[in-house]
Amino acid sequence: MRTCLLVMLWASLSLYVDNMSITRRIVVEMGEMEGEKEEDRDGGKGEKLLKRFKRGWMWNQFFLQEEYTGSDKQYIGKLQSDMDRGDGTLKYILSGDGAGDIFTIDENNGDLHANKRLDREDKAFYTLRATVVNKNTGIKLEPETEFIVKLHDINDNEPIFTKELYTVSVPERSNMGTSVTQVTATDADDSMYGNSAKLRYSISQGHPYFSVEPDTGIIRTALGPGEMDREKREHYQVVIEAKDMAGQRGGLTGTTTVNITLTDVNDNPPRFSQSIYQFSVPESMKAGTPVGRIKAVDKDLGKNAEMFYNVVGGDGLDMFDVITDKDSQEGIITVGKPLDYEKTRSYTLEIQVQNTQTLDTRFLGYLPTKDMATVRIGIEDVDEPPLFERASYMMEVKEDAAVGTAVGSVRAMDPDGYNSPVRYSIDRRTDLDRLFNVHSGNGSVFITRPLDREEAAWHNISVIATEFNKPLQTSRGPVYIRLLDVNDNAPTFASFYETFVCEKTKAGQVRNIQTVSAVDADDPAGGHKFFFSLATEGAYRGNFTVRDNGDNTAGVLTRRSSYSRLHKSVYLVPVVITDGDFPMQSSTGTLTVRVCTCDREGNMELCNAEAQTSSAGLSTGALVAILLCVIILLMIIVLFAALKKQKKKEPLIISKEDVRDNVVSYNDEGGGEEDTQAFDIGALRNPEAIEESKQRRDIIPSDTLYPPLRQTVIPSRDNADVRDFINQRVQDNDNNPTAPPYDSLATYAYEGTGSVAESLSSLGSASSEGDQDYNYLSDWGPRFRKLADMYGAEDSDCDS
Repeated sequence: MRTCLLVMLWASLSLYVDNMSITRRIVVEMGEMEGEKEEDRDGGKGEKLLKRFKRGWMWNQFFLQEEYTGSDKQYIGKLQSDMDRGDGTLKYILSGDGAGDIFTIDENNGDLHANKRLDREDKAFYTLRATVVNKNTGIKLEPETEFIVKLHDINDNEPIFTKELYTVSVPERSNMGTSVTQVTATDADDSMYGNSAKLRYSISQGHPYFSVEPDTGIIRTALGPGEMDREKREHYQVVIEAKDMAGQRGGLTGTTTVNITLTDVNDNPPRFSQSIYQFSVPESMKAGTPVGRIKAVDKDLGKNAEMFYNVVGGDGLDMFDVITDKDSQEGIITVGKPLDYEKTRSYTLEIQVQNTQTLDTRFLGYLPTKDMATVRIGIEDVDEPPLFERASYMMEVKEDAAVGTAVGSVRAMDPDGYNSPVRYSIDRRTDLDRLFNVHSGNGSVFITRPLDREEAAWHNISVIATEFNKPLQTSRGPVYIRLLDVNDNAPTFASFYETFVCEKTKAGQVRNIQTVSAVDADDPAGGHKFFFSLATEGAYRGNFTVRDNGDNTAGVLTRRSSYSRLHKSVYLVPVVITDGDFPMQSSTGTLTVRVCTCDREGNMELCNAEAQTSSAGLSTGALVAILLCVIILLMIIVLFAALKKQKKKEPLIISKEDVRDNVVSYNDEGGGEEDTQAFDIGALRNPEAIEESKQRRDIIPSDTLYPPLRQTVIPSRDNADVRDFINQRVQDNDNNPTAPPYDSLATYAYEGTGSVAESLSSLGSASSEGDQDYNYLSDWGPRFRKLADMYGAEDSDCDS
């Protein structure tokens, strides 16, 4: 059929070309005749005029059918020149695209032929040039003329799809007419000539599930949601056909394959494969141990098939749990609480399963979205060890309880149905001192050795319960024993106390020379209460006394006005300490009091050699250590001094901004009271003359850092007091915003308005012919103490 069509087209085209050639010849001959007529008219006038000749040959284009299948050369047309008289003196020459290879011309008569089979899809036209020359002289007789050879298209290319295979997907349950994908085909034939490249699409495989639009190639679903169910069929293979010639008969076709997959939607709830599950578990299983697995089936895929399980009913609701295995989507039943075969031998659970994702209920109808299953769990009996009645035992006993005293008792029993007898023992690893024991039959715990709360207030032991007939069946019960306190320890001094007393004290002056406290190893319920007093015997009672402060401390006071180192340098004062618990306990502590020489302020200056040695209370080794430390310290000082000499002398002030901890030596001498530039002595004489806004000299002046200071209130001379003045100056410096964040020297230049020293004038002194007390001379210094001893009328060393 295709060959017949080609032959008919070739015949038609040949006739057309012949007609064009005949017409061209007629036109050329007519042109020649008109030229001759014009020559005759001009010649008759006897003049030679310039005239315009028409070109003897002129071609625009030739047409050639593609895919020529004949055995001879394909004739294209004939080139004819007016100068060709047929005498063989002219020569036709061809140049351009394919000249001499694809196209040839008969140099004698101008016939143009195609030597090869041409394909319009490779090249649609060729541009050629032709000219005529004289064979003998080679002179061009005609100017070169350009023409085109066009190839006529035939329907020789079938449609080709952009892909040989399409893979697409569409959700299941999609509505009818849902777009799936679009396929596209192309045709290499000439779309401007006939219907060779006009395509139509059709579906040859895939009915009745899908359809395709003829003009666009869009594939759509052809069935409703009820038919497009992934669980029934998931994969479809559709064959699409593209046909040229607008789909008419005789057109060429191309095909492609489209693989369509229905994607899953959550349209199926999970369902148990069976309604009743049965498991058995031994009663010894611990909490959290898996019992068994149940599984529901969901026809969906991926997240749409994820589910979770939970216990919603049954008598085992509180005894068992269920968790979901994310990998296998199984429900794992686990033990929630300890099991006991003797109490309950079986349990029933109602377990529910449902999807984690929202379920599409459009296609479920009246079907439930959840499913239920019954699980029956049987408990198996296990030979268990004895079980104590309590998880732990707490017992109390007094620390002075006699050996053999019962502290308490424990009790365990065989939980099995056999009710085997139990014997008790103590784990000696928890009672290394063997202070306790337990009766093997009744579990009574008793004391085997004396106890002391001050050594250990708590004892933690373990009692072992063992089945009499099965020694391997054992269990342990912790027992915590607390020892109750008994007042069996006397209070003692909290530390070693040692103090001193001055030789000379003012008449009638009673001083607290030491405060003492006590400790007690006992722990009474109401807390400690101590009482202090002097021992009832001894000569020290006339020299010292004890005053109980009522807060478990006491003060030791002197009862004499003066003491003498020469007479007695050390006093041992016994203090009786008594607690307030029952039975009352007491002890005697000794306070060491040494007689020393003191200054007027009561500070110790000198004690005798015995006092120095004994008061230190140091051993020979300690004295050697102290001596070594002193030597090392001296060496460090010498080394530091040597390094300081070698160190380069630094400038007086390293930085103007840094004035901290710098000692500035001006190396000048003040002018005394007359030198008012260096120091204003008037501040000592007249406190009211102090400047109100005197700036500090240890920091850099700044206008912004020195707001006006408030005026210092100076007490009047009638009630002026040094302490009030100093406190006022301290407050001013504390509130000064320019005070530096480091230690600085603040001068409180105020002498005061009076003196505690009495007048030395004899006119104001009271004179008496009677005995005088010269002890006040001791306050004047060491030089006057001897004088006071010489003129003293009363022997101060006598004991009253």
